[in-house]
Amino acid sequence: MKLIYITVLLFAGLLTARSQGYIPAETKVWPEADKSTNIYTVEGYRHGVSFFPKARSPHVEYEAGDVLAFDKFHTNDVINTWMIRYAGQYPDIVELYEVARSFEGRPILQMTITNKKTGKHTDKAGAYFEGNRHSGEVTSSESVMWLMQFLLESYGSDQEITWLIDNRTFYLRPVNNPDGHNLYMHTAQSNRSTVRPYDNDGDGLLDEDGPDDINGDGVITQMRWKDPVNGNYIIDPADPSGRLMKMVPAGQGVYRVSSEGIDNDGDGRINEDGIGGLDLHRNYPENWRPMPGVEATGRGWTQGGAGEYPLSEIETRSVVTFLLSHPNVYIVNSMDTRVPMHLRPPSTSPSEERMYPEDLKWYRYFDELGKKITGYTRAGDVYSDYGGGSPLFGHGPDFGYWYYGSIWYGDELWDGGRLTKDYNGDGVINELDRLIWDDQENGGMAFIEWTPGKHPEYGEVECGGWDPKFFGQNAPSMHLLPWAKNQALFNLEMVKNLPKLEWGGVEAKKLKAYKSDSTDYQVSFTYRNTGQLPTALRQAHLVKIVREDRLAISFDQPEPGEKPFRIINEPTPQQGRQGGGPAQTRPGTSARTLSRNTGYTEGGKSTTVTWTIRVYGKTTLKGKASVITTRAGLLTDRDFLITLQ
Repeated sequence: MKLIYITVLLFAGLLTARSQGYIPAETKVWPEADKSTNIYTVEGYRHGVSFFPKARSPHVEYEAGDVLAFDKFHTNDVINTWMIRYAGQYPDIVELYEVARSFEGRPILQMTITNKKTGKHTDKAGAYFEGNRHSGEVTSSESVMWLMQFLLESYGSDQEITWLIDNRTFYLRPVNNPDGHNLYMHTAQSNRSTVRPYDNDGDGLLDEDGPDDINGDGVITQMRWKDPVNGNYIIDPADPSGRLMKMVPAGQGVYRVSSEGIDNDGDGRINEDGIGGLDLHRNYPENWRPMPGVEATGRGWTQGGAGEYPLSEIETRSVVTFLLSHPNVYIVNSMDTRVPMHLRPPSTSPSEERMYPEDLKWYRYFDELGKKITGYTRAGDVYSDYGGGSPLFGHGPDFGYWYYGSIWYGDELWDGGRLTKDYNGDGVINELDRLIWDDQENGGMAFIEWTPGKHPEYGEVECGGWDPKFFGQNAPSMHLLPWAKNQALFNLEMVKNLPKLEWGGVEAKKLKAYKSDSTDYQVSFTYRNTGQLPTALRQAHLVKIVREDRLAISFDQPEPGEKPFRIINEPTPQQGRQGGGPAQTRPGTSARTLSRNTGYTEGGKSTTVTWTIRVYGKTTLKGKASVITTRAGLLTDRDFLITLQ
């Protein structure tokens, strides 16, 4: 994939870009920015409505201010504005570019952070952090933005962060699904992935029965209506405020309760087929399975929301093509919300069945490290620890390990409002405690008071209940900061564990002198991995995402009168990991460049490569040595001078 690197200017509210002859198409006014109407229109053919009233949430910042704070969530426009500002403010360490256009045609922006003066971004070990693949899981976007701000504002003042930006590369994509993000932030609607029309209920119709904001308050909550015959809810007698509902046997209640909406297609269900429905986190190529109804035998595995084929969705495809073209990326976290959990591969089987033990050791190390930093109580693989033995197909973590050979997490932020404190002291922690917490510690913003509405079928109804967006799915805004920050700190800590190569010694040992005025010397070059992770996972070698590490030596041209030397034997790498492949210089040659595959070096271990060189007469060997790796960066230009007697 060819990236379009762009110079960005904020002028009259427009993002302009010019690079490599790229000229943007005519500026389009997206519905979220169109101030001439209160209607938000979604693109794509569907059997239901494609336009909705605009709505604003008190949890969201809709226009960029002078300070990027994390006491509110930020729209895609605000996020892009800050990325543009940062690109202008930190030109020596920031590159901002467009990686793709979404289903509706919105630009998907990504930022590279590294010190350009210390080398190319692709010549350093890299990490990729992505948010907002699922449209409503916006806490993940905020975590990427917090990390972005922390890195940039700490550069030059924090010694450790400065070193990381000088020696590592961060690729940050806060919003991978701008279509879904904008629908979520600017209307009462929400969906899981993009806005591409999809038949969720299998009736042959596309997006024909989405939620309806019955009372017009801009939030889709629950609705309750009186039904003395079939009622299965009563007002919870434990709640003196009369807000909570309690389920009872059908016919013994006063109310019925459902999601706020109308049965638009007359199938007896409400809100079962809203906007979109394909799942970007089921669209990866590793272990992809077709959607139900497509698999021909009816006996094979299927996966809902998987898409027409692997990487059918541009948002997922742009991630995969970017990473495959940037194999220097070693650490990935493509984040979601609502468990919370540090979530990793495998997604279709237990860890021990399919993972190399030496790779699984590192995943389990990061599991425990993550729990210490974030406070999450859960960390583990998708199959056993998240799915309880049920497989997920086309899942990002599986692609990340088996196809890409990286450390890849798909962490889940926010706890869905779960509590660990018994607020009323009745010996149980339940919904009433959540209500007390909301009143005492959240300003009452999580529970939306019941208000009247008119329903075409049920008549007089009341709409209210827990805020599905900024309590059920994401942290309330006043509690956002620790969730965004702690997750970002875990991601940063993984980066600190990346391999780091440093030069050791260069030695020459006299082996044997000959009467013909020639002498054999053993010349050794040593380098060390001072980082924690090996220079590549074993899986990365198996699937050939990375090449073996390589030591290359270039000798200077001989001084006038100096006699040549010859390479007598192949070198033998000595290190704690896989052996190297064949050398690039054959024995008995007098070439002035040598290179050797050296396998992979474990963290804290050294690799030494030796050559036996036959020298004719007295000479001095001068030159430069380099270590070339895919995932540990480059170790270049080690000058050496060896005087041989």
